[in-house]
Amino acid sequence: MRIWMIAKRILIELLRDKRTLMLIFIAPLLILFLMKLVFSVNSQTDVTVGTVDVNSSLVEKLDSKHMKVVNYATEKHALKELNQNLDAVIVSENDDLDVTYSNTDASKTKFIKQRLQMALISTRLSQLTSSVKRIYSVPEKKFKITNHYQYGNEDTNFFDKIVPILMGFFVFFFVFLISGMSLLNERTSGTLNRLLATPVRRSEIVFGYMLSYGLVAIVQTLIIVFFTIWALKVEVIGNLFYVILINFVLALVAMAFGLLMSTFAKSEFQMMQFIPLIIVPQIFFSGMIPLETMASGVRVISYFLPMKYAGDALTKVVMSGANFADIYQALLMLLVFLVVLTMLNIFGLKKYRKV
Repeated sequence: MRIWMIAKRILIELLRDKRTLMLIFIAPLLILFLMKLVFSVNSQTDVTVGTVDVNSSLVEKLDSKHMKVVNYATEKHALKELNQNLDAVIVSENDDLDVTYSNTDASKTKFIKQRLQMALISTRLSQLTSSVKRIYSVPEKKFKITNHYQYGNEDTNFFDKIVPILMGFFVFFFVFLISGMSLLNERTSGTLNRLLATPVRRSEIVFGYMLSYGLVAIVQTLIIVFFTIWALKVEVIGNLFYVILINFVLALVAMAFGLLMSTFAKSEFQMMQFIPLIIVPQIFFSGMIPLETMASGVRVISYFLPMKYAGDALTKVVMSGANFADIYQALLMLLVFLVVLTMLNIFGLKKYRKV
């Protein structure tokens, strides 16, 4: 009963604070929408390449929608245009190719290398096919390619890849921030001390906060998930209930984290100082940056961060249609975080009890 009374009081205070409500419910939607606009642009790179004495068949293979090929009479003239109008210069010398890249944009350099390699392979195959046809008179056969996509379609972009993780991250970030600020405000205003002077248990205070912010987290999760699916048109292959469940457990972990960090802060400014320490690592190791590309020693850090498990589970459900058997380990780890942080919060309130 006392847990519900504490939770009710916190909910009433939240409902009266319109700015906090907007921060919890509106801000994540606005940021998601802006990220959709930013990351949904065409990721294809457009380049311009200069060629000197390059085989016409190779030039024909290189010239495409995203690569413009300009022929130059001399290498000196082509190199003069490098960095200004050209991204690379290809010079043919005794059937060998000498390529000079401007390399001011690494993505363009990588694209040119890939395109050049593909063009060389295609040219060699064409030459080989022509030779075989001349010798054996093999009739030309045309092949039809039909593409299928397990997730999304041909327009799927980088935003669609990271959006499952973003859903969890925004739930984690805003619940962490609001819950921590709330307890800090009660402590600095003296409300917590008056509450601890009553027969109420420390565990009841913690569970009261968990209940209130748990209810807020459910509403926030539903808004973010449904906005992502219907407004941003993101496909969810798996069960929507699992998406909500993962975000709800993650929100409880974030709330427990926020309450714990608030015990070490003496002001709102000090609470904000924990954001680089707690929030930024969650971004790096959540899966938005592929963990397999990191050094093994650095990768170990991810196993101590809740967003790693939430990001993995959400990605599996949204993009692969994973069932409960595929995500229960991640959920179990989130529950371990929740239990440990809750115990630390109960213990942390001990130093504020005066009677």
